[in-house]
Amino acid sequence: MKLTGINQITLRVNDLRIAEEFYSDILGIKIDHRVGANISFLRLNSDMLVLVKAETPGSPEARDIRVDHFGFRLASDAEVDAAARYLDNKGVHIVTQPAHRREGRAFFVMDPDGNLVEFYSMHETGLQQDSADIDISTPGSFDIGSRQKTVEATETKKTRRSRK
Repeated sequence: MKLTGINQITLRVNDLRIAEEFYSDILGIKIDHRVGANISFLRLNSDMLVLVKAETPGSPEARDIRVDHFGFRLASDAEVDAAARYLDNKGVHIVTQPAHRREGRAFFVMDPDGNLVEFYSMHETGLQQDSADIDISTPGSFDIGSRQKTVEATETKKTRRSRK
C-alpha cells in the first residue's frame, strides 16, 4: 500500500454555522458544498475538511469525541508569524505563540468547538536535531489549561432560565 496523502479530516461540531465561520470566513477555506443542514464540505486545494453536526453536544474539555489536533501547512516561518497575528486580531483563541520546532515553526489555536489546530512551516531538509531554541513539547502538554479557559468562558455566556 502506498498512501499519497490525506483525503479528508472530519470534525464533529456543536454549531455548524459557527464552525463554518471559523474555517471559511476566518481561515479562508472555501465551502465546497453542503449535504442537508448537518454536513459541510470545505475544500483547500485537493484536501477536504468535513464539518458534521454532532448528535450530542461536546465540550472543549471532552477529548473522547474530538481529534487530538490537525495542522495546516504554511510556506515559511514568516507566514506562520503573520498567521498568528492575523488570528489573534480576529479574536481566535491562541494556545501557543509561534515557536521553532524540529519540523519547522508552529503555533496552535483552538477552534470554537475545542479542536486544537496547528499552523506550521516545514524545513525542506526534514526534522532538525534538538537544540535549546527548539520547542519539543507535545500538544497535550499545553492544551488542558486552554480547554478549561474555553469551558469557563462558555459557561459565563450561558443564559439563565427564569423559574416563572
